[in-house]
Amino acid sequence: MSMFSSRSWREYPQRYRMEASRFKKSGKTYYPPRDIDPETGDTAQEIVRLPDTGKIVTYTVIRVAPSQWGDLSPYALAIVELTDGTRMMGQMTDVDVEEVKIGMEVRLEFRRIQTESHEGVLSYGHKFVPNWF
Repeated sequence: MSMFSSRSWREYPQRYRMEASRFKKSGKTYYPPRDIDPETGDTAQEIVRLPDTGKIVTYTVIRVAPSQWGDLSPYALAIVELTDGTRMMGQMTDVDVEEVKIGMEVRLEFRRIQTESHEGVLSYGHKFVPNWF
């Protein structure tokens, strides 16, 4: 059993509910949640639910992927600013990499990320899709 699986299971509640930390002093929001604000050292926070839409701030196209994702390449990894200002990184899906653009409106969806090793353990997480609908 790999360490990735146990980490995934611990993070499932946050991933399913899209929970993030919003710190009292700075007002900044971080996903995944953090215990301490890296800018201020503040620990006073509230857990907030993130919106599921935003726009691409920047992206890169992965043309030669690591072995576990080799069958997916080429694919785009994007940094997206959600409508509340929180920035997240995730894989773009359901779109040709040549169509991905800065400023593109996207929506967060919960999808299968990979199947782990010979045990066939499925790992899920968020991916971004074009918000064309």
